[in-house]
Amino acid sequence: MTADSGTAAALAQAELQLDLHGSLLVAGPAGIGKSALLDRIAHRAAAAGATVLRLAPHPADRHVPYAALADLLQLLDPHPAPGPSAGHLLPGPQRAALDAVARRIAAPPGGPDPLAVRLGTTALLRAAGPRPLLVLDDAPHTDPASAAVLTALPGARLLAAGAHTPAFLDGAPVLTLGPAAPEETAALLAAQGLPSRIHRAGGGNPRMTLEIGRAVAALPRPPHPLDELPLPEPVAAMALRRLAPLPPQVTAVLLTAALADRPTPALLRRAAARDVEEELAAAALAGITHSAERVDEELRFTADVLRTALVRDSTWADRCAAHRALGRTVTDPVEAARHRALACDDIDAALAAGLEAAAAAARARGERGKAAELALLAARRTPPTAPADAVRRFGAAAADAGRAGRLDLARRAAAEVLEHSGDPGERVPALLAVIDASGQALDEMDEVFARAAAEAAAAPRLLAAVELRLAWKANLCDGDPVRALGAATRAAALAERAGAEDDAAAALTMRARLERLLGDPAAGATLARALARHPAPVAGLRNTPEFLRTRHQFFDDELDEARSGLLALLPRAERSGDAEDQVEILRSLAETEARAGRCPAALRYAERARALTAAADASPGPAWYTAALAEAAGGTFARAEACARRGARASEEEHDVVFLARSLHALGTVLLVTGRAGEAVDALTRVRDLERDQRVADPSVLRWHDDLAEALAAAGRPREALALLDATEPAARTPGRGGVGAALQRARAVALGGERAVPLLEASAAAFAGAGLRLEEGRTLWLLARARLRQRRRAGARAALTEAAGLFAACRAAPWQGLVADALARLDARPGEAALTAAESRLAALVAAGTSNREAAARLYVSAKTVETMLTRIYRKLGVTSRAQLAALRPTP
Repeated sequence: MTADSGTAAALAQAELQLDLHGSLLVAGPAGIGKSALLDRIAHRAAAAGATVLRLAPHPADRHVPYAALADLLQLLDPHPAPGPSAGHLLPGPQRAALDAVARRIAAPPGGPDPLAVRLGTTALLRAAGPRPLLVLDDAPHTDPASAAVLTALPGARLLAAGAHTPAFLDGAPVLTLGPAAPEETAALLAAQGLPSRIHRAGGGNPRMTLEIGRAVAALPRPPHPLDELPLPEPVAAMALRRLAPLPPQVTAVLLTAALADRPTPALLRRAAARDVEEELAAAALAGITHSAERVDEELRFTADVLRTALVRDSTWADRCAAHRALGRTVTDPVEAARHRALACDDIDAALAAGLEAAAAAARARGERGKAAELALLAARRTPPTAPADAVRRFGAAAADAGRAGRLDLARRAAAEVLEHSGDPGERVPALLAVIDASGQALDEMDEVFARAAAEAAAAPRLLAAVELRLAWKANLCDGDPVRALGAATRAAALAERAGAEDDAAAALTMRARLERLLGDPAAGATLARALARHPAPVAGLRNTPEFLRTRHQFFDDELDEARSGLLALLPRAERSGDAEDQVEILRSLAETEARAGRCPAALRYAERARALTAAADASPGPAWYTAALAEAAGGTFARAEACARRGARASEEEHDVVFLARSLHALGTVLLVTGRAGEAVDALTRVRDLERDQRVADPSVLRWHDDLAEALAAAGRPREALALLDATEPAARTPGRGGVGAALQRARAVALGGERAVPLLEASAAAFAGAGLRLEEGRTLWLLARARLRQRRRAGARAALTEAAGLFAACRAAPWQGLVADALARLDARPGEAALTAAESRLAALVAAGTSNREAAARLYVSAKTVETMLTRIYRKLGVTSRAQLAALRPTP
């Protein structure tokens, strides 16, 4: 049996097995959470009144007879002197045997009598209380003599933990802890005040991940997402201990896999020139790699640190041999060139030219990261007699790394350009590549910006490129669109003076984006000027006027037009190999499809954006925000909430105020519609404050205003809600803001309440229907049903809910279908039952069907204690006192 490390499910499974069998071994690698799980079980057992005896055998005592049992006797009979000691109640032979085990007296020749030891220990345990719990951490270190006694104690439960099953526990049920879920590991890091995005490094191993997190926290500056993370000595030692038992032939195959770009069983078999199935099976069994089901499936290490430790611990000769084998084996000529270069340290003009050609081939097919690596290799293989070639290649490596978001490579290449060239035309682009590679984390680039501006001072075109990036930083990281607009305006003027059409179009695009944020009606004209230039992308498609046009169409609810434009841009982004471009277009498609009510498509695009973000190690906040939107539309509100919280945490860590506000908005909306108005007000008030600090004036860009007003009204603060609406509605009267106006009207209805709410909600629903915003129409009908019900118009409420149910079904908006279904169920419920919440209603149905508390807890993913509390509340609401009465009141189909 396996379970995630540290989850409630693991705890429930462990306690169940312990109750059923009286013994359990919790297995798994070091650091996976075995001791933490034992602690939780022991704590809960002690709280329930059980006697808990905790032992942790030391490796040095493995061959010392009765070492572990001596520790147990100290816990059972800590007062051996005359007095009311349990040991003094034992018969003489048993007491003498235990005294010898505890080293109070010398042991007789041949050691103490094993039977007397076992009988005496049993008697002491019985005196300690009914069914005591023996907790044995690091069970494999238990000495055999103690093990023989501990496994033969009647009435005692034995809970043990170990990296593997010791012989004395053969036959005991085993719960093997697997890696913690990403959300769990990220939450663990966040609770310790550590950066949550590094959770992948430890592969779900809590101790490894925490050690890496602490090492990151100790760095003089936070690492960029693509920086190589530090490998702390304790983590390296844990990784090497896991690798150490592997036979050399297994390690050799794994080293080849670690050095390959996309290792598959088929590739590894060809590289080794023999069958490697046994080695791969051994690696999977040891938990080093995930099993590959097919020969063409990529082999993945269970933790990044295992791969890193394996490569670092290998010799140069072993790495060269692996690269030579891969160079002969891989079918991709670009990849083959990389491995051949890494297999030697030769400085050779022909080799350098071949690598440059391979970099060009990789660039042409959109593999910018690989192109950067190959160009860097080409530069370093260039003979010193051709310094201009070397600088050109380093510059190409920096540019490719900037487009790929590979900050590690960009920094290395730029440092070489700065060392070997004095030409600003070469130096400034290299510095700009470092800035481009930093993605959302521009706030760490102040020194690079200052240096680039100084180098570009005499060249208008270069200075325009610097000013453009300063505009991005001021908007994204500093939350200052006014300063950003100034920088974008200067960039456009400089680029036009230099005759740089591409740079001018990019600067005008940024200016139009900022004018829209600030509510300047000139935004449309500025965007039209940018579009008229037909430029090539300066720094990715996401910064082109074509992409911004799709965003403005999205803001204006021109969803079909936005979708068509984005679908046309997506193949271009995929061909370019720019991961950030692809993520931005996929995210925008997900947002567009969600607003249009095409929920399955929204979920698919959001998942593609999230997976690509993870593969590229890009800033995760935007992808989690988009996942939250898609989940709230077509997944589950619980997953939407989790994604929004992860997005907010990631963006806050990276000082990304734009996506912090967006994730908090997604979170606040979920909290609002799931009935937690007070929490929603807290989240949405932060959004309001962030938007005010950024001086965002256009309510169509991030539509939080109606949600906050509705949350304030639901929290009993209608005057504040109406004041907010009064201040926002003038900006919503601009043409193209119809959806915003309908949402504000809906919020006003909620704030006003009473008889005035119904006609406003009806008008709002009609406006959403006219705009084709089916999810918003359905949400409005759901609120309309509640308003009609307050007027005792049950038939009208049912009609609104039925219409909403049809809309949500057509959109496949699962979470909203659940809300409407619960509302219809309450409408049709028997007297008294309508008071139940949706969760209480589900629990009542389970209990009425004969489900036990433990089973119900597992089904609802809550604790048994929570089930008991909920049942008490249900009994009180329904006026019953037993499960039988509940079943009679609410028979199941």
